[in-house]
Amino acid sequence: MGFSDIASYGGEVETPNLDALAAGGLRYTQFYNNARCCPTRASLMTGIYPHQAGMGWMTTADMGTPEYQGELNNKSVTIAEVLKTAGYNTYMSGKWHLSRVRNIKAGIKDNWPSQRGFDRFFGIVDGASSYFTPNVFSDNKKYKAPGAGKDFYFTHAVSDSTVMFMDKHFSSGNENPVFMYVAYTAPHWPLHALEKDIEKYEDIYNMGWDRLREQRLEKQKELGIFDASVELSARDPKIPGWEELPEEEQEEFARRMAIYAAQIDAMDQGIGRIVSKLKELGQFDNTLLMFLSDNGACAEYISGGPGKEVTGKANTWESYRIHWANGGSTPYKEYKHRTHEGGIATPFIVHWPGGIDKKLNGKYVREPGHIMDIMATAIDVSGAKYPEKYRGHDIVPLEGKSLSPHFSGRKTNRGPIFWEHESNIGMRDGHWKLVAKTEENTEFDPDNLELYNMENDPVELHNLAEKVPGRLKEMFKKWQEWADKVNVVYDTRDYGQRTRAYSRVINGEFENEFAGWQFRGYSNEDVFQIDSSGVISGKNSAGINGKGTMFWPFFAKEGEKFNISCKAKADTKTAVKIRFEPVSGKTGYYSEMITVDKDIRTFSFNTPDLPVSGRCRLVFEFQDAQNKIWIDHVQLALVE
Repeated sequence: MGFSDIASYGGEVETPNLDALAAGGLRYTQFYNNARCCPTRASLMTGIYPHQAGMGWMTTADMGTPEYQGELNNKSVTIAEVLKTAGYNTYMSGKWHLSRVRNIKAGIKDNWPSQRGFDRFFGIVDGASSYFTPNVFSDNKKYKAPGAGKDFYFTHAVSDSTVMFMDKHFSSGNENPVFMYVAYTAPHWPLHALEKDIEKYEDIYNMGWDRLREQRLEKQKELGIFDASVELSARDPKIPGWEELPEEEQEEFARRMAIYAAQIDAMDQGIGRIVSKLKELGQFDNTLLMFLSDNGACAEYISGGPGKEVTGKANTWESYRIHWANGGSTPYKEYKHRTHEGGIATPFIVHWPGGIDKKLNGKYVREPGHIMDIMATAIDVSGAKYPEKYRGHDIVPLEGKSLSPHFSGRKTNRGPIFWEHESNIGMRDGHWKLVAKTEENTEFDPDNLELYNMENDPVELHNLAEKVPGRLKEMFKKWQEWADKVNVVYDTRDYGQRTRAYSRVINGEFENEFAGWQFRGYSNEDVFQIDSSGVISGKNSAGINGKGTMFWPFFAKEGEKFNISCKAKADTKTAVKIRFEPVSGKTGYYSEMITVDKDIRTFSFNTPDLPVSGRCRLVFEFQDAQNKIWIDHVQLALVE
């Protein structure tokens, strides 16, 4: 969600409940996230930098180092884990997105909310889903949502579960304090919304993105977020002027933004219900509420689903595109992924009648803050203690700093803040900011470093790198020291390249059970099991007892050839067919029949050159229903 989307930060979307919290609490003008969903959530939950928590990139892949492993590590603790030690009951509703996708698909739950400190959980474990037909989880159990037309909408379901958790807790006479993490997916793509909400915005966005940006900055100045001298960043050169579009395109784009606005509207409705329930339970004054977005406005081009007409219904899978994201970032430039303000600046509202000086209601905090500070704040106000060790593991020291001084009008005197995401880097130190944008598939270049005085130039319009080179050099040196500390890796490959490379990192020793493996053509799920008896070697092997196929999909290029090897044994002599084929299954490239017996044997062979690029799979076909077979040390290596 963009910095300017909600009404209390300059937007025209109706957010009366968030506006009321802002008016009765504090608004931050320089609060930061980590430019992307997974890294932000990792810092939010742990109070440390995402790299330190294992989330230097995304959950889609393990990039080969502990800092980029794609899920929370055991050197970090969550707010829920810490607050439980202080007697809190812990609840979560919404999006988790801190577990590696490969493990999620295999049903490995060691990094799910229930395993990371939450007493109850309702929501999705992955990063995005349909709002009408998602697979949802109650604790560790999976359910299929009732489906479109069945009165289910995920945003409202998140609100429903939050209200239910609170109601059950306090109505039962439970006197334990509560920590509740409400992680709405709205307004993440796809553009899915209820028609009654879309109708409210049908005509508004006919104004176009040029007028929208001007209007939002005017309102931000009226609200006091920015002073009168602040300039609007130029329209992104990739975006045409609104008046340049034919009427048909204008209508479609206006519809996209109307659906997006409806998604935010529905979220605000839910926040209103949560606030009402807190008041009903007599807990509102005693509850510290914090609201923020996980990254800036999203410029990603998403288009899928059978329906191509932009309707907001379940059969579509669309985004609102860079055109409106530029408006969501108002007055800033850049978007999600980037470390310029448009990617990392978040609206941040804090409301706590029992803890914030009433004289500060409706005021702004202009000192920089970061999502890591939320863990530190939770520890501060709860009386919990951040551990040095947890479950036998050394824990990374807390990086966040409590925001509680702001609640009485004091400063936190926060030190420097650092960023790195996809080699987009940044550092904020006082009113100075170092930042660099790195395009995909190019090398990070220190010559691209920019320097801004955020006090005089909050929109990053006047680069001072050449005027103050000493400051630039000093800050970059500090950034490099931090990067060395958290083991930053410069990697500018695009999303597809990263995921395709990871598809070749085969889970051939079954350390993560069957993560990454897929199965087909068997009637009994018990055919495939993990055997931890060390029957071949190592901790785990695949134990197969019956007919079926197990396969590993990956991406290969034309002309490549691979060496395939494995270790295997069986309780009696039997045949196993190994195939190398396109995922489509239309034409097999190569197959090998191996004979397995009671002795552990190593099998190895090379495939022919691949005739075309595309998704392939390595297949093990088991045709004997009587014998028990063990497979281990499966390896896939490119033959140069």
